[in-house]
Amino acid sequence: MVTIPYLLTAEDLPDSDETPVDNELQNDIPNILLNLLIGIWGDRTDWFWGVDMCIYYEHNAKEPEKSKSIVPDGFLALGVKPRPNQGGRLSYVLWEEKVLPILALEVISKKYNDEYDLKLEEYQNLGILYYVIYNPLSGRRGLYKNRQSLEVYQLIDGKYELLTSLVGKMVWMPEIGLGIGCEIGSRGNWQREWVYWYDRYCVRYPTPEERAEQAEQRAELLDLCTAMPILMLIRLIYPTIPKD
Repeated sequence: MVTIPYLLTAEDLPDSDETPVDNELQNDIPNILLNLLIGIWGDRTDWFWGVDMCIYYEHNAKEPEKSKSIVPDGFLALGVKPRPNQGGRLSYVLWEEKVLPILALEVISKKYNDEYDLKLEEYQNLGILYYVIYNPLSGRRGLYKNRQSLEVYQLIDGKYELLTSLVGKMVWMPEIGLGIGCEIGSRGNWQREWVYWYDRYCVRYPTPEERAEQAEQRAELLDLCTAMPILMLIRLIYPTIPKD
């Protein structure tokens, strides 16, 4: 009789490495990208964006807690269900999902966590196509002096190669159908450089807050057009037109 080895499920495995994020950006930036994807791909049911979630890639049935995993600040998987059930995912288990994430994101914090060497090698060995590092400390003396704030690596012939930005700080990723980049923006009352998704024309996708503001402005303009006589509207738009 052949004994089929038991494969651990997400319920069997620890759902966290119990390492807290050590700055707000490690939480905010992945969640900005998630909320943008909900607006961009709202009608799609074949993607998942994980935030601070374990990716399990090597099975250890005898000691589940020793199963090998890595925890990106964010990652994207295509060709999977948004969630396996109403409870959502506890972790991303490769031998259950059977789909490797296509992108992993790390946000550099004050404490260096090997994002440019050991983690890069681990994602590279896993075969993840795109590895994105956002570094708010770039340009400072020391370790980050020659680093860009956003670096996007693509797996080419088994090795990561740093990609060149198209316009500003945006890199296009054809396999995903999105670009990723950064620019100054606002999140609530916090204005700084944030990471966003872009279309192929280097146009940034608006955040949910920006979409709501744009919808409100359109509604106000429509109300104005409805209430105002056409001649007055024309003169409002083109004030140099003579009255006679």
